[in-house]
Amino acid sequence: MTDNVASHSSPDETPQRSLRAAALSNGEAVPWKDIPRLSIAGLRDTIASALSRGAHLSAFTAFPRGDAGLTLLAVLACPGEGLLELAASDLPAGATSYPSLTPDCPQAHLFERDLFERFGLRPEGHPWLEPVRFPPGGAPIGQVDFYRVEGEEVHEVAVGPVHAGVIEPGHFRFQCHGEKVFHLEISLGYQHRGVERALLGGPTKRTVHQIETVAGDSTIAHTTAYAQALEAFSGSAAPPRAQALRAVGLELERLANHVGCLGALAGDVAFLPTASYLGRLRGEFLNLTAAVCGNRFGRGLVRPGGVRFDVDAAAVAALREKLHAAGRDVKGALALLWDRPTAMARFEGTGRVSTEDARAAGLVGVAARACGLAIDARHDFPSGLFQFVQVPVSVYDSGDVFARAHVRALEVEQSLKFVDRELAALPGGSTLRPGGALAPSRLAVSLVEGFRGEVCHLALTDPSGAFAGYRIVDPSFHNWTGLALALRDQQISDFPLCNKSFDLSYCGFDL
Repeated sequence: MTDNVASHSSPDETPQRSLRAAALSNGEAVPWKDIPRLSIAGLRDTIASALSRGAHLSAFTAFPRGDAGLTLLAVLACPGEGLLELAASDLPAGATSYPSLTPDCPQAHLFERDLFERFGLRPEGHPWLEPVRFPPGGAPIGQVDFYRVEGEEVHEVAVGPVHAGVIEPGHFRFQCHGEKVFHLEISLGYQHRGVERALLGGPTKRTVHQIETVAGDSTIAHTTAYAQALEAFSGSAAPPRAQALRAVGLELERLANHVGCLGALAGDVAFLPTASYLGRLRGEFLNLTAAVCGNRFGRGLVRPGGVRFDVDAAAVAALREKLHAAGRDVKGALALLWDRPTAMARFEGTGRVSTEDARAAGLVGVAARACGLAIDARHDFPSGLFQFVQVPVSVYDSGDVFARAHVRALEVEQSLKFVDRELAALPGGSTLRPGGALAPSRLAVSLVEGFRGEVCHLALTDPSGAFAGYRIVDPSFHNWTGLALALRDQQISDFPLCNKSFDLSYCGFDL
């Protein structure tokens, strides 16, 4: 164990866990130099040990160093402890490979493919080093060496990247025997905009607007994560009233998207009453957000130091009245769906992902909770108002389309209660408290539970306090693998239903 500790440890020290990983709270910044540097073997062992304790890998990335080398960094979310663990390994300048962590830590598999794509850093021994977004050699996006199943009557079905209707582009390649899917491979990247690269050297006036467009339906989640990171650097905090309004905005975002998803699921099984009702009601929750800040997706609401908009007593009363009416209608529309045996027959047993596979793949959010994994950043790593107000974790364990729909319905119920309660008890005071300059040479980690799951922002400042590195992990990055697993041994005609039950983002993945 000693040889896995960075060379600055004295020979007579007995390395403990504190020397192998720095522990911090959500929304905290630590000096970059204080994060333990381990050998690759030590980093692998640290990650494996944390995963065996029930942690999951929130992020695994690399930041360039001044000597032209790279530093690998792992962020491990440990729910039972309420802490985030950071561990790093310095690779020498000119290094082009390292021993892959994936064979021992499957949750690292997509992160390592991403590292290879970004830095040309080959994880030796990685079992499936396919492109995440960009094929090697400058080939066009989507031109991938897809896995093929050989055999009599086995055929391949290609779907996308252009889809019917208003939907973002993504390419899906199915290996089928008749209607049965043996394997689904997903190729993305069409929505890449270079967001993280554009953030370097910031923050500037443009930065917050770039953050707001990482994933448009998760504007408040991503902007809150960004704001918390900057508040950590400046040692400031949003006022209590602002924290309450942020939380209300986040839960309205959850309501709009969950209600919309449930309506779309009803539409996928041709149950039009619920589809029509919930399609309209999604707009009601978007309009509530617009009533607070003037934008249906919450742009302009959250800023470092608080929020830009406030609500008076009359506005609060109007919001609560509309919330109650929309909530009653949602309840009625869902009752129609749950009572329809033909709809439930399509939901139950379709697109099942086992608890073991969900844990191994590192699923987060609704996709994980529908497999029986009780993980939720609002509960496990609370920040802002959630440090003082608990939200029950909604869990179901069948891992199928029904479970994912049921968890969403439970969360809709909880969010309705939460928003109503917090609007009725908004604390007084200001809504914006701008912080000072960003502390230099520090790393901040910020987690927010968006409607899809855990949003993770990593920000690293240089000696002048500007962004030297910025990494965003949208929950879709974790969960697209879950969709591929859900389609195994399914009928290909169930793909639209399974796809919507995960409700993942293309642009949030592609960045």
